Amino acid sequence: MTRPNQPPKTDRKVTTLRLQEMKVAKEKISALTAYDFLTARLLDQAGIDVILVGDSASMVFAGNDTTVPMKMDEMLYHVRVVTRAVKRALVVADMPFMSYRKSPDEALGNAARLMQDGMAEAVKMEGGRSLAPIVERVVDAGIPVMGHVGLQPQSIHTYGTYKTRGLDELEAEKIIDSARAFEAAGAFAVVIEKVPQDLARRITEMLKIPTIGIGAGLNCDGQILVTPDMLGMNTQFHPRFVRKYAKLSEDMVKAFTHYHLDVKGRKFPTEAESY
Repeated sequence: MTRPNQPPKTDRKVTTLRLQEMKVAKEKISALTAYDFLTARLLDQAGIDVILVGDSASMVFAGNDTTVPMKMDEMLYHVRVVTRAVKRALVVADMPFMSYRKSPDEALGNAARLMQDGMAEAVKMEGGRSLAPIVERVVDAGIPVMGHVGLQPQSIHTYGTYKTRGLDELEAEKIIDSARAFEAAGAFAVVIEKVPQDLARRITEMLKIPTIGIGAGLNCDGQILVTPDMLGMNTQFHPRFVRKYAKLSEDMVKAFTHYHLDVKGRKFPTEAESY
């Protein structure tokens, strides 16, 4: 018997079509990030619908200040190890900074690498209406594209801040236009990051494709967080939209300290742990 508040487990493969069905049925979509085999396998076992191999790896995995330094070869490595672990979830790969902006041909070539060499099932691009011809070209080639509007981390040097976007009506309308442009260009879903929840609601209601929110309130069709953030591993990051479901940083430091003391005190290994 299924425990209360726990969704029934299903082995049905999550696809772009399945996400569309979930929007129509008003079934919320769960999404988290992964950059390594073990985490991806655990997310998949937990029933997470979408696993994003995010360029956030630049920050939470590689220690950079922004997502901008992430390169295609580095992203491809993370995508390969994640897709090796996943059976059910839809795996979406972030396209790194400047890997899709120069021309439709370059965007198509890089997206193809993530799909063919990395075995991703979709790619994600940040942008707006100017990106539409590139999205159309990639989608036309048979590669599903997820859009990303609102706060766009790859453009952080343009913004100069991570503050909430779309607070004034002019920028809000621009974000709405960007979301519509992604849909019209053939995107199967749109991530909405760090905007007022009423704006996210307006976008969700006007689009036929699913919206995935991060810091965009409760009205999106789904939600995504960066996994190390929600696990409490990133102790330097405390935005209001991140709910910490664990305090792994504390547990890990305790475990590491315990091990250190056991080794120093000759308590590890024991005879039982030796050959």
